[in-house]
Amino acid sequence: MSTDYSEFPTLRIDHVVDGVLEMVLDAPGLNSVGPYMHRDLADIWPAIERDPDVRVVMVRGGGSAFSAGGNFALLDTMIADYGNRLRVVREARDLVLNMINLDKPVVSAIRGPAVGAGLVVALLADISVAARTANIIDGRTRLGVAAGDHAAICWPLLAGMAKAKYYLLTCEPLSGAEAERIGLVSACVDDDEVVPTAQRIALQLAGSSQSAIRWTKRSLNHWYRMFDPAFESSLALEFLGFGGPDVREGLAAHRDKRAPRFDVVSTRTPVDDRR
Repeated sequence: MSTDYSEFPTLRIDHVVDGVLEMVLDAPGLNSVGPYMHRDLADIWPAIERDPDVRVVMVRGGGSAFSAGGNFALLDTMIADYGNRLRVVREARDLVLNMINLDKPVVSAIRGPAVGAGLVVALLADISVAARTANIIDGRTRLGVAAGDHAAICWPLLAGMAKAKYYLLTCEPLSGAEAERIGLVSACVDDDEVVPTAQRIALQLAGSSQSAIRWTKRSLNHWYRMFDPAFESSLALEFLGFGGPDVREGLAAHRDKRAPRFDVVSTRTPVDDRR
C-alpha cells in the first residue's frame, strides 16, 4: 500500500485485489464503536481519497456482525463531558460529510446488527448489500436523543418520508429483506453471499472508467448536499439531547435491558411551565 493507514489503528485495512481496499470494522461487542474507532471512521476517508492505489472501498464488519453501534464508553464520554461532546459532534459531522465528498465509490456488506455509527457507514455507502437476516436499526430516539448523524440526510431520500419517520421515530428494526423492499439498501442476498456479492460489485466498479464512476457519484451526491441544513439541524439537536436528562435514562435502560421510562416533563420549555 502506498498510503500508511497505521494512524487508523481501530480499522483493519487490506488491499484485497488491485484497486479495491477492504475496510473491516473489527472490535469487541459485535464491532461496537468506541471513542477511537469513531475518530478513525470520521478521518479515514480523506486519506483514502489521496491514495492513488485505491479505486473502490469495500467495508464490512468482522465476524457475523456489521456493527452494534456506539459502545458505553463512547456514550458515557458524550453525556459526562461537554468538551468530549464537542469533539464527537465534529467527528459525527466529518464522518457523514467525508463519505459524501469521497469521489471513490464505497460498497458495504451488511451482516447481523447494523446500528448507530456503524449504520452511518453501511447506508452512506454508494452500494449497500444486506443479508436477508441483517438487523438494521437506528436506535437514537429509544436512547433519548434525536435521530441525527446520517438519518435526516439520507433516510427520506432512500426510503421516502413516511418510512423514514416510521422507523426513526419507533426504532423498529428492519431485516435486510425489508430494507431492500423499501429502498433503504441497494440489494439483499442470502447471508453467505453478502461478502462475495459486495466483492464482485467492488471489482466491477474498479474495472470501470474511474472518471465516469466518480463524476456520476459526485453528481448524485448533490442530492445529499442540498439537504445539508437538515443534517446540521438534526446533528445539533441530537447532541443537545446528550446534555439532557432523557439520554441518561435511555442509557440506563439499555444497560439494564429494560424499557426506558422517560419523563414527559423533560420536553417542556419555560413557556410551558408558565401555563
